[in-house]
Amino acid sequence: MIHVGTCGFCEAKGRYFRDFDTVEIQQTFYRILQEKTLERWRKEAPEGFIFSMKAFQGVTHPPNSPTWGRSNVRPSKDVGLLRPTSDVLHFWRLTLREAEILGARFILIQLPRSFKENEESFENAERFFSMIDRGEFEIAVELRGWSEDGIKRFVREFDVIDVTDPLVRIPLHHGDVNYYRLHGRYEKGRIVYSHAYTDEELGKIRERVIGWNRGESFVYFNNSNMCADAKRFRAML
Repeated sequence: MIHVGTCGFCEAKGRYFRDFDTVEIQQTFYRILQEKTLERWRKEAPEGFIFSMKAFQGVTHPPNSPTWGRSNVRPSKDVGLLRPTSDVLHFWRLTLREAEILGARFILIQLPRSFKENEESFENAERFFSMIDRGEFEIAVELRGWSEDGIKRFVREFDVIDVTDPLVRIPLHHGDVNYYRLHGRYEKGRIVYSHAYTDEELGKIRERVIGWNRGESFVYFNNSNMCADAKRFRAML
């Protein structure tokens, strides 16, 4: 089974629920949302629709990250980078509560490039994952700037899903579920979100997603042309 969606609702929710069978909620990364908002989304979604939800940035991003400029929370110096501080653990509990209200299947932990591939990061992650409640959720982690060996060690030590771009590399975790995010084109270490995928690129993505599929695969588009590209990809499937 291959599920296709976008990172955030790329069109009116009623239409989105007809066009796609999954979505990755982005707002929960930037802001703490009202429970009634999450409850409404869950009730509006058709039966069988699958929510993934991005963990709040207080878990992952340090206070100097520009992403905090869009937040309704003022960060302390102790937030981010999976550090097992009281603030990080507090924001994880809030994330967990939001995921429960939404009825999400996945929680995505997207780590910034400032989460370096070193022993300090592994030590923080080890303490973080040993202290948190995962609930019934599948945890997906996107690491940026790490080597394949580092990613392989991380996802296997902490039993999480390796989030990757199928045009870049194969997923490195164990398990029957693959989770892909497509941000656009990569140029000299930066992401060009304005990139629209060509038919050739979508065909290559299709070939790899199907070839690497173990049980289920989730493909989320996150480029500027996400809605059109995701619909074209679904048609190819």
